[in-house]
Amino acid sequence: MRNSQYTREFRDSTVQLVMNSDQSALQIARDLNVNSKTIYNWIREYKKANNIPTASGVNLLATTSKSVAKESVEEENRRLRAENKILKQERDILKKATAYFAKEVL
Repeated sequence: MRNSQYTREFRDSTVQLVMNSDQSALQIARDLNVNSKTIYNWIREYKKANNIPTASGVNLLATTSKSVAKESVEEENRRLRAENKILKQERDILKKATAYFAKEVL
């Protein structure tokens, strides 16, 4: 098992994309250049970790309950807030650098 090739964040966001998207897991696997079996394994692990029942012989992409969807939205909000904080810091640094170089030119 080579989970170290992909970060936890990438795996989680891929699973959320598959579960909340109209696209098939196979199409998403092609788009991301990831083996489809790998994505199905991530989905199975996610469902097992979050106590989401999967019937044997049933497609792994069965509709999930609303509580899981709510949980994924909360996780996404947390991730987006952290990303937003980093982007604001980067923007502030670029503003300062622009002001510095503008003073040098004049």
